[in-house]
Amino acid sequence: MTNDITLTTNRLLLQPLSEQNSELIHTLVNTDGWFRFIGNRNVNSNADAITYIQNIMANTTTIYWTVTLKETQTAIGVVTLIKRTYLEHTDIGFAFLPEFFNKGYAYEATHKILTHLLHNNLATHILAVTLPDNSSSIRLIEKLGLKFEREMESNNEVLHVYKISKTT
Repeated sequence: MTNDITLTTNRLLLQPLSEQNSELIHTLVNTDGWFRFIGNRNVNSNADAITYIQNIMANTTTIYWTVTLKETQTAIGVVTLIKRTYLEHTDIGFAFLPEFFNKGYAYEATHKILTHLLHNNLATHILAVTLPDNSSSIRLIEKLGLKFEREMESNNEVLHVYKISKTT
């Protein structure tokens, strides 16, 4: 997978992740929500964030989009596509800075990417995986149209898997 796609919505600009996003990544991966639902990535400095971004960009099974407010050019979060070895289809994910929760940004950005992928035949099925107690993510996943498919275990954690498929 490669990411050279830039997308826009009324309020947002969705661009491929770059090293210029190191400040966002440094802050985002150290939020309480990231630690609780994704895990500690040991990104303790801007230099660590640049290395983290370089690793993401070098991974052919991972795409990150940076979500930026058009009006202020403020980077507020990311939407991700990851082809995990334990899943049959690509997994879409999202993470936003807490001060931008409950404003519709995560839905707007993720919906735009899902629509782009499914309507342009870039994917026929997309999954979303979350911990069962991540109620905010589950609400968003379901609002995006993904349906609960199954429960699974990975790395000694129970995960809920949701799925959306291209309609013909």
